[in-house]
Amino acid sequence: MGAKKRYFLFVSVDSLIVTFSIFISYYILVPFFSEYSLAVLGTTSVIILLSHHIYAYIFNLYHRAWEFASVRELVSISLSVTATLITTAVLTYMMFGITFFRLMLITWMMHLILIGGSRMTWRVFHHHLKGRRYNGSRMVRTLVVGAGKGGTMLIRQMLDNPTMGMNPVAIVDDDEMKRNMEVAGGIKVEGNRYDIGNLVNKYDIRKIVIAIPSLSKRELNRIHSLVNLEGVDVLIMPNIEDVMSGRLEVNMLKQVEVEDLLGREPVELDMEGIEEQVTDKTILVTGAGGSIGSEIVRQIAKFQPRRILLLGHGENSIYTILEEVLDQKNENISYIPIIADVQNRKRMFEVFEKYRPDMVYHAAAHKHVPMMEYNPIEAIRNNIIGTKNTAEAACHYKAKKFVMISTDKAVNPPNVMGATKRVAEMIIQALDKDCEDTTLVAVRFGNVLGSNGSVVPKFKRQIEGGGPITVTDPRMTRYFMTIPEASRLVIQASTLAEGGEVFVLDMGEPVKIVDLAKNMIRLSGFSEEDIGIEFVGIRPGEKLYEELLNPEEIHPEQVYEKIYRGRVSESSLQAIEEKIKVFMALNENEVKETLINFVGQEDNGEELEQIRAV
Repeated sequence: MGAKKRYFLFVSVDSLIVTFSIFISYYILVPFFSEYSLAVLGTTSVIILLSHHIYAYIFNLYHRAWEFASVRELVSISLSVTATLITTAVLTYMMFGITFFRLMLITWMMHLILIGGSRMTWRVFHHHLKGRRYNGSRMVRTLVVGAGKGGTMLIRQMLDNPTMGMNPVAIVDDDEMKRNMEVAGGIKVEGNRYDIGNLVNKYDIRKIVIAIPSLSKRELNRIHSLVNLEGVDVLIMPNIEDVMSGRLEVNMLKQVEVEDLLGREPVELDMEGIEEQVTDKTILVTGAGGSIGSEIVRQIAKFQPRRILLLGHGENSIYTILEEVLDQKNENISYIPIIADVQNRKRMFEVFEKYRPDMVYHAAAHKHVPMMEYNPIEAIRNNIIGTKNTAEAACHYKAKKFVMISTDKAVNPPNVMGATKRVAEMIIQALDKDCEDTTLVAVRFGNVLGSNGSVVPKFKRQIEGGGPITVTDPRMTRYFMTIPEASRLVIQASTLAEGGEVFVLDMGEPVKIVDLAKNMIRLSGFSEEDIGIEFVGIRPGEKLYEELLNPEEIHPEQVYEKIYRGRVSESSLQAIEEKIKVFMALNENEVKETLINFVGQEDNGEELEQIRAV
């Protein structure tokens, strides 16, 4: 039924109810009360009719979607009916000098019952009709985890929206006070999280929805380990704030991703500190087309810099991030794409001379460990010489800060990639001593989920291809962090820089790669037998266990939430430059051993620097 027809239907029904309810109420009271004449009753009826439509307009009773009626709509009806009867009682007394409280009370109750009942009847009829329309589709038996606001909203949505294809049959909640209570739609709380397995078997559950939007990542991981059963799809609902603000709908459920399980709670950034160094400034991001570089661009854009320079060697990746940020249509920020190679010293100095950036985030690097084992000279050119070129250009043109993105693989590195990143850190520390106008720092963290070269996209491809998943060694462990979290912490660390530090991000607990593979198989709806896991042996240059810093090399107190300042050894810039010449003169077989030995001697041969208290 269209809105216009529905409007006239409710007006007609209400007019009949309010016109004759006073007569019905009056004859209920006869013979206990018979002082009203037919003329008085008729006049009172007209007053009620007019008053009702006035207050119905005020409280908007005729332009509501009654098929979704709830307590709020019932309150509106109550207010309208109450105002109508009070107005009628006052006007009747003024006109005839008489009013009867019990008559008005019974009429008030009849209005509530009949008008409210007509709306509820509409809702029941609509729900029944819609249910019949979709009863041909297969409704999946669903269990909901969480009987709070999120779970209640979700169950209502399932019942009112058969197109979701889910039939809620039970709910679990850890609050014992809710045990055996019925929530929306009569769905009963039948246990806590540890009863999920039994309930799945009891009700033949095929879908589980975790409806606790405020759940911490750690708790989500614990609950997921209980609900991750074979043959059962596991979904989570969006954040309740996004639902209440209208950004997302309750029924926008999504599959649990590995990022949901491995990610940590978001860190509250020092917004004022970041705004002070970024807002209305020129920011250069090298490697802006890469995983970390592009995310730094997205995060930095929130603080309204004047210009963001997107520098990268690959035109396709720079084009992609440029198109993405231009789609945001933020006219206050100027995005400038720069195709340049950090190995080209002359070109880097040209860029700095032309744009004079205030801050530099240096994310350009070769990061793939096995690839760099085969190409050590390129790793030295890009990771060491490229960093030196960019940092020296920043010093020469007096950029305020230079932040180098480093890696946990720079700790005791047995591989080329890690060793080159450690030498790059040494260059940053050495340059900071001689550079008065520019503060240079490095930020070190582990693997980021979903980045180029990460195991997560690789495992996804292998699962899509039917398997098996290839894992190097069952003992292999790694630290993981989401790309947005890593980028936010890099930006935050840059505000804390005093010069020459190597900041270390708290990566949480290390994750066994084989456990990650098993999780991803289950999240994809398969069993280990379906996909399989094959151990292929450690690749060239890989370590079984990654380190962020040795225990004695890290300051025991955080300088900010999840950010530590490391104690690491330093070398003179002259010594590093001499060593780079040696590296470039060696062949590929000789350079690997010489490079790794140099880093090991530098890190182990000097006393650890005592750092200033923050």
